[in-house]
Order: sequence, then structure tokens, then C-alpha cells
Amino acid sequence: MARQKGIIKLKGTIGGITFYKTQDGHLAREKGGIEASRIASDPAFQRTRENGSEFGRAGKAGKILRTSLRALLLNSADGRMVSRLTQKMIKVIQADLVSIRGMRNVIDGEAELLQGFEFNIRGKLGTSLFAPFVGAIDRVTGTISVDIAPFIPANMIAAPTGTTHFKITSAGTEVDFEAETFVEAHTETAILPWDNTLTVAILQENAVTAASTKPLFLALGVEFFQEVNGQMYPLKNGAYNPLALVSVSGM
Repeated sequence: MARQKGIIKLKGTIGGITFYKTQDGHLAREKGGIEASRIASDPAFQRTRENGSEFGRAGKAGKILRTSLRALLLNSADGRMVSRLTQKMIKVIQADLVSIRGMRNVIDGEAELLQGFEFNIRGKLGTSLFAPFVGAIDRVTGTISVDIAPFIPANMIAAPTGTTHFKITSAGTEVDFEAETFVEAHTETAILPWDNTLTVAILQENAVTAASTKPLFLALGVEFFQEVNGQMYPLKNGAYNPLALVSVSGM
């Protein structure tokens, strides 16, 4: 893989060389590879087919989880979040000790490995919100909640330059990875001043299906705002808003 230099940037294929653009810049590589028909049938590529099958399953699982949290992700995700989540899903699938290779899946894997996943590496929850909180998943009632004791925002939230206000958001989601469906609920505080005034206690409860047997997830995030002439504007289009999975309950 080579990096394109110069004023004119090429796209497409010329003389067996493919030119394309990525987040790392304009790149070029030689066209080639093994024919798809051979990979699909040749016994020598059995492991390749198995890995491909599980990679595809990880991609679908990541997509349904992202879709279930779309209301929060619209304001809190980095450009490589999709690929990072897919890689994490692969680890979940590889933790399946029941299914044969190539057929391993999220349901029989360890969904709890997703706990702590940060959707925005430019603004991580772990380095933004220092107020103690308790996340809870109650399968019996279907309540996915987060409880935050009163705190002083300026002390307990590391906000980007320009921040004047913030709000706390959370979501509970129940995901059926096999049927590719979900049940989701989310909650948010009012927009609060980022200052030295003690907040009230925050309790956010998100209801999904009671007595569910599907994986359950609790996401917690912070959104930053800047007040200008009495109007609230998302700070830098939400580039530094943190969002993370703070609690996960598998099957």
C-alpha cells in the first residue's frame, strides 16, 4: 500500500493499480488477490470461509446494536467506531465454547466483553465523567437504570474548551441478535449549567421487556453545549460527547 502525493489525487484503477481515499489519506495498491470462486469451494480455504462467516456475523451484530442506540449515537461517535465495534464483536463470538468454528455466535458467546466499550475515542466517558454512578439491569422488571448522586459539574465533568452546559443521557436496549430486532428506551436530563452548583440526584430508568432472555445493555453518555445569546448549541457538533456501555447482561 502506497500513499499518494502531489496536487492531483486519483481514484479508480489504472494499469492494475487501484487509487482510493481513506481516513488516512489518498492511497494506492496493486490490484490482485485470489478468485472468489476458489475461496468459496477450495478445501484449502476452509479456515478462510469459517473466519469470513464469523466476521460477517460480527458485523451484523454490531449493526443491530448500533441501530438500537442510534438516538444517542447521532451525537456521540467517532469515525472508526463501526470497525472498532466489529472487532469487539469478533472477540465476543470467539468466546462461544458451544458452537463449531464458523458457526460461533454472539448469543453463545460472552456479550459481557462489550462492557466498557467507548463509542467515541475522541471523548471517552472514562475520562470525562468522574461523578460516581451505579448502573443496574433488572431482568425481572425489565428496568435498565443509572443512579448518579449529586455532584458539582465543574469538578466532576472534564468538559471541552467552550463548554457552558451539559446533559446526561442513558439508554437501555434489549437486543435479539438472531432475529435482528431490539427494544430500546432512553432518558436525558435537562440541559444543565457546567459550573460549581451542586446538581440534584439523577435517576434515569429505561424500560425494556420484563423477564427478557435476550442480552441487555446500558449505555451512558454526556452531551456538551455552548450558550450563545440565550441559545444552546451542541459544542463542536458533538465531536467530544462521550458514550459508553457501562453495564451488560448476557443471556
